[in-house]
Amino acid sequence: MMPLPFRIEIPQKKIDSIRTSLAAAEIGYAPGDDRDWKYGTDAQYLAEFRDYWLREYSWRKSEAELNRFPQFKARVEDIDVHFYHVRGRGKNCFPIILTHGWPGSVYEFLEAVLPLAEAGYDLVIPSLPGYGFSSRPAAPIGRRRIADLWRKLMVDVLGYRRFGAQGGDWGSGVTRALAHDHADVVAAIHINLIFYLNIESENASLAAWRKAVAAAMARGGGYLHEQQTKPQTIALALSTNPLAFAAWVLEKFTVWADTGGRIESRFTKDQLLANIMIYLVNDAVGSAIWLYYGATKEEPTRGYITVPTGFAAYPVEIVPPPPREAAELEFNITRWTKMPAGGHFAAWEEPAAFAAEVADFFNGYR
Repeated sequence: MMPLPFRIEIPQKKIDSIRTSLAAAEIGYAPGDDRDWKYGTDAQYLAEFRDYWLREYSWRKSEAELNRFPQFKARVEDIDVHFYHVRGRGKNCFPIILTHGWPGSVYEFLEAVLPLAEAGYDLVIPSLPGYGFSSRPAAPIGRRRIADLWRKLMVDVLGYRRFGAQGGDWGSGVTRALAHDHADVVAAIHINLIFYLNIESENASLAAWRKAVAAAMARGGGYLHEQQTKPQTIALALSTNPLAFAAWVLEKFTVWADTGGRIESRFTKDQLLANIMIYLVNDAVGSAIWLYYGATKEEPTRGYITVPTGFAAYPVEIVPPPPREAAELEFNITRWTKMPAGGHFAAWEEPAAFAAEVADFFNGYR
């Protein structure tokens, strides 16, 4: 399990193949009043996005950006795990594993790396199995299996005896599983999404929150149902057409982030394309979706999580944050921060504020 240095160097043949598929892709019918994304992805924006992709975007620039920090691969069980490992400034730095989600990638954390490293944290930022530059699992797996892999990565591969964990989206679920299943090595966790609570209680605020979550998913959860129940159907459709994949995820970046309906108020086209291309150059569009199915087949975590937990509530999220008193039924909440701006892609949207929040929380558990 010795980690080996890794550098991203995608063959030009692969880049050319993606461009050929993109150039041949057509944009179908759209009603004339779709400019506010109310039906989903804005067809006119998608056309503009495709033209930029073909005429101006350079993967090699994205590649250089991704190669800024030390990267490695290590064989952990049956997965070749890709990860950044950035040493903190000073002595006795505290290690934190940061886990991304879908449709994100390790790219989400890049702008938060230096502030956290300078604050005295060793950072481990892995690509989820089946995502980015990590290999695919042989069959769909869930959050708890990934948490097992992360424990082995941190303890057996990197030699940390005690560490912190942070995540949003799938990263929140994996981080939660680390705290639940591996409390002997996890000092504290920090999450920026609570999607569900398993505690059975008559608490009125918990019932009201669950109703609000159900309403949010009724409005925008179609993707979730499809990816959980028939993942391979949508995976095959999206894997054959780079523009189709872009259409599928651009809407998520518009609606889930603090954009006010204007996607480029938060993300440049180059940033969006870097993240999209991480999936495409690795043929990971389909295998990333497997996680949705795998998570439905695993036994969920149940019972009180004793590991100290910090939570950051961002104003724009897939679902609203639970009331603190409801979350405290399941988590040992020691910090609860209402963030002034940002959404689902917290580290990407607000890297300075994210880094400050995470650093302040883990300062108490070094």
